[in-house]
Amino acid sequence: MSQHQGRHFLQIPGPSPVPDRVLRAMDMPVIDHRSSAFAELAKAVFHGCQQIFKTAGPVIIFPSSGTGAWEAAIVNTLSPGDKVLMVETGHFATLWRQMAARWGIEVDFMPGDWRHGASPAEIEAKLKQDTAHTIKAVMVVHNETSTGVTSRVGDIRAAMDRAAHPALLLVDTISSLGSVDYRHDEWKVDVTVSCSQKGFMLPPGLGFNAISDKARAAAKTNKMPRSYWDWEEMLKPNAAGFFPYTPATNLLYGLREAIAMLLEEGLENVFARHKRLAAATRAAVTHWGLEVLCQEPAEYSPVLTAVLMPPGHDADAFRKVTLENYNMSLGSGLSKLAGKVFRIGHLGECNELTLLGALTGVEMGLSLAGVPHRAGGVAAAMSLLEERTHSNASAQLRVISS
Repeated sequence: MSQHQGRHFLQIPGPSPVPDRVLRAMDMPVIDHRSSAFAELAKAVFHGCQQIFKTAGPVIIFPSSGTGAWEAAIVNTLSPGDKVLMVETGHFATLWRQMAARWGIEVDFMPGDWRHGASPAEIEAKLKQDTAHTIKAVMVVHNETSTGVTSRVGDIRAAMDRAAHPALLLVDTISSLGSVDYRHDEWKVDVTVSCSQKGFMLPPGLGFNAISDKARAAAKTNKMPRSYWDWEEMLKPNAAGFFPYTPATNLLYGLREAIAMLLEEGLENVFARHKRLAAATRAAVTHWGLEVLCQEPAEYSPVLTAVLMPPGHDADAFRKVTLENYNMSLGSGLSKLAGKVFRIGHLGECNELTLLGALTGVEMGLSLAGVPHRAGGVAAAMSLLEERTHSNASAQLRVISS
């Protein structure tokens, strides 16, 4: 592999690039995690997380990966032998199912084609059939990182309400929180699972559970063994700004700064930026003559775009050519999509110029790897971004002149 100058383009859908501002915030001496200075830091991030999750309830922060936060959601709310409803939306929904099964949970896994999100209508029908209320939870991946498909959690909650079913709602927002509109309280989600290395723009190492009163009540009566993941053991010291064990102190410094960045931009502006960059990416893919994996426009992910390779061409071979020649990492296809798709991440600290640089690398990589395509995808993306910039500028001028 040749030596490259300049920054590596990390265009996978997480971990996302860590902004310089966040890196500087973490560049601090380790402090006493039993001190008043630490308590001030912890209380600030607890409050900030509530703003990002859009909840008035507690957000628990574990020193863990997102997988750990998955496990915490399961062991605090469910008991061995409980039945849950899940939907096969992709690789990560499948992994969450496997974890639940290891804990002795019975999973009704609704089959899917990995090109659509969870169907609110099908979930409603399942719940209406469950007149004995044997289903204890509905578990959904909000943004399926393996496919670039976003399920409509608000519609799923409405479907659950129409079915008048008491099941808990557990949602994985690992790749969506801080990048895609999400409303824990408004959508009456009972446990929202997330982590640090996607929309929060941090290195891996923090897992999150936002929890409802209903979920906390379930945790006080369920029969699952737990220790490290126990919510109540976290919440007791959290109230004073502390943790029951050593926290990831310097990541919390970074988290405080990342939250500040998101709130300074404004969450609605953050969500609009991600939608704009995703639309430009799809414009490029369509112009190239390639196919976006997601088939439902209402479910297009603002976080990433998964692209199907033409028959006879291997996505991993293309990714290798792009990495070796242009110093850019693209996401691979996972499990049943291995070799069939590549994934372009456009989340976190990503703007128009960053995206256009990434799309340029993809277009050059397609050419060098001999993948059939129509040149000019970058120009198509640029045209879309320019149109939206002009529209925004015109709107701002109208506001100023009025």
